[in-house]
Amino acid sequence: MEGMQISWGMLLRRPGRSRRAVDLTATAAFAVGGLLLVCSAYIHFHLWNETNGYRSIPTIGPLFLLQSIAGLVIGVGVVAVRRLWAALIGIGFALATMAGFLISVAHGLFGFKDSWVAPFAKEAFTIEVVAAVVLVIAAALCLIGSAPRVRSGSTPAGTAT
Repeated sequence: MEGMQISWGMLLRRPGRSRRAVDLTATAAFAVGGLLLVCSAYIHFHLWNETNGYRSIPTIGPLFLLQSIAGLVIGVGVVAVRRLWAALIGIGFALATMAGFLISVAHGLFGFKDSWVAPFAKEAFTIEVVAAVVLVIAAALCLIGSAPRVRSGSTPAGTAT
């Protein structure tokens, strides 16, 4: 990709601490996205912990517990860290959770076939879609808000005049 340079430094970008709209919106998006991941984690833990819940399903049960623990850790991390790399991990986690559910509904997964009418299926899926979208917005705002700003009449450092 000519003209587009991606560096490891980009992954460390975060919203600024100013009161600019882009920074405040990015911070809010990180908070909402992280909290949505925690909500998804809670739903998965609740479903795993029920008396006749997912805990009794081989392979799927431990994966539900793992999803709830990972969702909690990633969700809290997204809120606490507020960096581009945290948003990307949150997006990937939400998309992986959605993909696992869709595969389980369409084809089955580890010998188990799930359903859209399962308890909290639609709610969890909706939460994960919204979390991914909100975290994409957080990541984009993070990149936009942390881009170097040039004052009119000045030349950025390292550029020729």
